[in-house]
Amino acid sequence: MDREDYMRLALAEAEKAVGTGDVPVGCVVVSAAGEVIGRGRNRREARQSAVRHAEVEAIEAACAAVDSWRLEGCALYVTLEPCPMCAGAILNARIPTVVYGAKEPVTGSCGSVINLFEERYGFKPAIYGGVLGSECAGLLRDFFQDIRTVP
Repeated sequence: MDREDYMRLALAEAEKAVGTGDVPVGCVVVSAAGEVIGRGRNRREARQSAVRHAEVEAIEAACAAVDSWRLEGCALYVTLEPCPMCAGAILNARIPTVVYGAKEPVTGSCGSVINLFEERYGFKPAIYGGVLGSECAGLLRDFFQDIRTVP
């Protein structure tokens, strides 16, 4: 599988969030062997929790799958540029590769607002943005159009 294939899996997770009223963001964590070991989607509305972001869910599932908080050798694929909280979780889990789809101009922490991965935390993952960016942004655009047009 390639980056686009894994991003399509993250998009499938994002689409599941739409039915719950959550912003459609999805994420998968992939092992060095190419196996999906964690999946997540936004569930802030469903769980009424500010920390239920797609990346946090996927990282938690991946840590449980490998029985370690260290996700060295893994890659994280997410449909929307990570926020500061999720960037912190990525750093703490030592995920060496982050691939995102759409830019996040309000809270994006891979360069849109700030690049937290360029700060002196002692760990710098490789960042790849814009993978299936139009599809990821389109899902978000459609979601917000739909909720704005509801009578």
